[in-house]
Amino acid sequence: MFFVFGLGNPGLKYKNTRHNAGWCAVDVLAKRHGIKLKKTKFDALAGQGMIGGQKVILAKPTTFMNNSGYAVDGMLDYYDAGLENLIVMYDDIDIPFGSLRIRDKGSAGTHNGMRSILGYTKSGDFTRIRIGIGKPRSNLVGHVLGKFEKEKRGDAQALFERAADACERVITDGVNSAQAEFNK
Repeated sequence: MFFVFGLGNPGLKYKNTRHNAGWCAVDVLAKRHGIKLKKTKFDALAGQGMIGGQKVILAKPTTFMNNSGYAVDGMLDYYDAGLENLIVMYDDIDIPFGSLRIRDKGSAGTHNGMRSILGYTKSGDFTRIRIGIGKPRSNLVGHVLGKFEKEKRGDAQALFERAADACERVITDGVNSAQAEFNK
C-alpha cells in the first residue's frame, strides 16, 4: 500500500496559500480517484482507495506544518508500513514556480514540515515531490503563507494537477520513470 501525504496548514486562514501546495495536490488526487478524506485518529484527513491498481491512502496532516511528522509517523506505525511506499508532496521555495522535483530520498532542506517528518521517522529514505512556488525577493514568510496572485491561480492549479500526475506515475511506474518525465 502507498501512503501519499500532502503537507499544509489547517484552517481557512491558510486555504489556497503557497504553503498548502501539498494539500492542493492531494485534493486533486482525491477528486480524480473518488477518495473521500475524513478525520482520523492520526491528526490527519485521510481516505483509502486505488490508483493504477495499487491500494493507497491519501492524507493531509491537520497538525500545523511544523509538526507534520506526528501524523505521518503515527499512520505508518499503525499500518506497520515502511518508508519505501511513502510519498510526500510539499511546497518548495528553492524550485522555480511551476516546476516539480522528484527525489527518492534526501534531506529536509529549508522546509520545516520535512524536518518534522525526518525527525519522527529518523530517515530521509522516502519519495518526495517538491512543488516549486519560487523564492521571493523579500518577505519570505509573507510569500509562503500568501495566496497565489490572481494571474497565477490558473498556473498554480495546473501545477497541482502535474504534481498529482507525477504521484500517479511514481505509484504505477516507479520513481525513476516519474523523474524522467517531470524533473525538467
